[in-house]
Amino acid sequence: MMRIANAPCSWGVLEFDLEGKAAGYAQVLDEMVASGYEGTELGDWGFMPTDPAQLKAELEARKLSLLGAFVPVLLKDRAAHRPGIETALRTARLLAEVQPGNPWLNQPKPFIILSDDNGKDFRRTRFAGRITPQMGMSESDWQAAAQGATTLARAVLDETGLRTVFHHHCGGFIETPAEIEMLLQRTDPALLGLCLDTGHYRFAGGDPLKALRQYAGRVWHIHFKDCQGEIAARSRAEGWDYFQSVREGVFCELGKGEIDFTALRIQLEMSAYQGWIVVEQYVLPGMGSPLESATRNRDYLRTISLI
Repeated sequence: MMRIANAPCSWGVLEFDLEGKAAGYAQVLDEMVASGYEGTELGDWGFMPTDPAQLKAELEARKLSLLGAFVPVLLKDRAAHRPGIETALRTARLLAEVQPGNPWLNQPKPFIILSDDNGKDFRRTRFAGRITPQMGMSESDWQAAAQGATTLARAVLDETGLRTVFHHHCGGFIETPAEIEMLLQRTDPALLGLCLDTGHYRFAGGDPLKALRQYAGRVWHIHFKDCQGEIAARSRAEGWDYFQSVREGVFCELGKGEIDFTALRIQLEMSAYQGWIVVEQYVLPGMGSPLESATRNRDYLRTISLI
């Protein structure tokens, strides 16, 4: 059986300033445990304690593993690289001290989960889920993005021993399957892995199962997120921006959208995937009970023989 985790974003803790107040970290961690999960990601810097001893104590008290941390960087902007690397290193030092990894106990080291800095560009945010090639980056932008991702991943590995995965994301400059392929072709597969987010990949117009087969050796981390097809279609037809699509529930509970998680489970087994599966569903304040959704999501995984 694969190890199943969740993340603070399922409790509405996102990197964007949206309306409503999400739960505090203690409640989020308690409810992760109550709903049956074994691990978590860090969430936004400062959401959980940033003192290593305190954070380690909070996680150990709940028997939760720390799997990684999301670090957004505007990769096409060379001026953003240095502060982005500094943020990644600060985060990686915390992860490495709290969860150093132990191969003897089958505990891998956590990842830096690098992403483009999403939701900042008006057009990319406005047209998330329906990006055309004309909205893409220039050749010089791609050179900068690949260099930034490579330099960051190398710095993190050299200083902390942690690896970096790239998380494609709607609302940013690396969203579509073609854009993901562009970045992966331009970076070292031994240095930069892929965090495949099934919901974002589907909303961006791709087939997550095809992606998992295509990048099997490069998928080091995976987010199980569903995508509600009817809501995605309304988003495209009515011209919603990324945030409106999220508020309307485009990333729904597992099993209530378009994604065939049974097929994904079979492919993960065939490819001998050794990492964690992180369940994610953006339950913003006012959208329902994160605890109840997290419980139903884990129950769904049982119905497809994943746990």
